[in-house]
Amino acid sequence: MPLIVLEGPEGAGKTTQIALLAKRLASRGRVVSLREPGGTPLGDDVRRVLLDPKSDVSPNAEALLYMASRAQLVQREVAPAIAAGAIVLLDRFFLSTYAYQVAGRGLSEALVVSANRLATADLRPDVTILLALPVEEGLARAKSRSAHDRIEQADAAFHRRVAQAFTEFATPAWQASHPEAGPVVAVDARGSIDVVAARLGAAVSAKLPALG
Repeated sequence: MPLIVLEGPEGAGKTTQIALLAKRLASRGRVVSLREPGGTPLGDDVRRVLLDPKSDVSPNAEALLYMASRAQLVQREVAPAIAAGAIVLLDRFFLSTYAYQVAGRGLSEALVVSANRLATADLRPDVTILLALPVEEGLARAKSRSAHDRIEQADAAFHRRVAQAFTEFATPAWQASHPEAGPVVAVDARGSIDVVAARLGAAVSAKLPALG
């Protein structure tokens, strides 16, 4: 069964939309919804460190912590669920590392891609939906729900680099040079929750007709 990933900048509505997509797909079989970082006891511990505004985490350590959480999630949750025939929905996956740690923090893409292969065992999403939202609107949404976490507290230039990276990921040229990412489709995240859910559902159906 497929692996469907939702990606996007802060405040794009991934968590809300994954919950709605899970309900939409429930009639197609068992649906397993997971998030990054997290989804396992180890991953949840890593998540607390990475998002705590008081954490002093260097860019290299940040990337490796994400990779450790991802490796555990893939081996303990994602791969077994797929093998058991479940539809797996992921709130973030390795495109976030490419956006936040490569584009945002300036780490080596080659090193990050290599480490990601170890973490994912070359697992490739069947489709990744990018929820596209202007940086300022996304950060305002994120702040309205709670105080900014460590990642959200980064400066505006950082978040603009991240947003630009996500935009690039949806282009045919980028996907052709990054086959490990699988198909990536941008969906406008502006508008009401129901309007965005309809756009997202249509995008998933177009790429995975069996789930339509």
